[in-house]
Amino acid sequence: MTKTLSRLQANLLLLLAACAWGCAFVPQSIATKFIGPFSFTGVRFLLGALVISPLVWREWKMLVAAQRTPSKRDWLQIALMGVLLCMGTSLQQVGMAFTTVTNAGFLTGLYVPLVPLLGWILYKRRAHWVVWPAAAGCLIGTWLLTGAGAVDLNIGDLWVLATVIPFTLHVLWVGGVADKLHAPLLVSWGQFIVCGLLASCFALPLENFDSAHLADVFWPIAYMSVISVGVGFTSQVVGQRFARPAEAAIILSAETVFAALAGALVLDERLNTMGYLGCALILAGIIIVQIVPSPSQLIEQH
Repeated sequence: MTKTLSRLQANLLLLLAACAWGCAFVPQSIATKFIGPFSFTGVRFLLGALVISPLVWREWKMLVAAQRTPSKRDWLQIALMGVLLCMGTSLQQVGMAFTTVTNAGFLTGLYVPLVPLLGWILYKRRAHWVVWPAAAGCLIGTWLLTGAGAVDLNIGDLWVLATVIPFTLHVLWVGGVADKLHAPLLVSWGQFIVCGLLASCFALPLENFDSAHLADVFWPIAYMSVISVGVGFTSQVVGQRFARPAEAAIILSAETVFAALAGALVLDERLNTMGYLGCALILAGIIIVQIVPSPSQLIEQH
């Protein structure tokens, strides 16, 4: 795929990904009652790969014609992203069995401030001073969101928090790899296959699925395969070819808002006053770290 997208088009694709992922917390929460986390992850990513296969085949033929097929090193990078994707999504699915859709959405969003932080650590890109208070605000917001000390941190919240590093690394790397190869659909497909197979390898010895619950998991799997994986993750990879990681992160952080809306509309979840304050602090940290003084200055300076 060689077509160049405008900044607006890329941002709209990233917003589409955020909407798909935020709303996905509802079917994820429902699925935890009937199917194991690794089984669910394996099935949805393998089916997601199947959904985009016709488009990938077209892109592959273009790469062959242009003599730009991926090297062994390129395939290794795609596989590594699939491993990160499997780690993040599987841990998140485990956590969904014990926490709420709203909490999971906001806690997952903590990867956003870490994008410029790890970009600085890994790539020696100088972080703006605003990164530090923004990150602190997100941590305080998480504390308020989980009870402000009134209750212990829920085990599900801890599982979801464990997804932050894999998702951060994934956001940092995926756009660059897709742009280098000029093959965002192939990159998406490759990471889906690796993620699905790896999760299935854990599912086979650890989990059992009762076929009597097939009807119960049909629509969650259908949504996650087609919308969350096929549309969401593919839109992310395509959009990040033409957006800096910081710009991409602020748009993808809208996932947390969509998660809260979906939890309220479908599952009737509600936050108390401290929870709303925590959400506000997290959102403020996520937004401020991206726009003060500008997204490009935050992570692109050397």
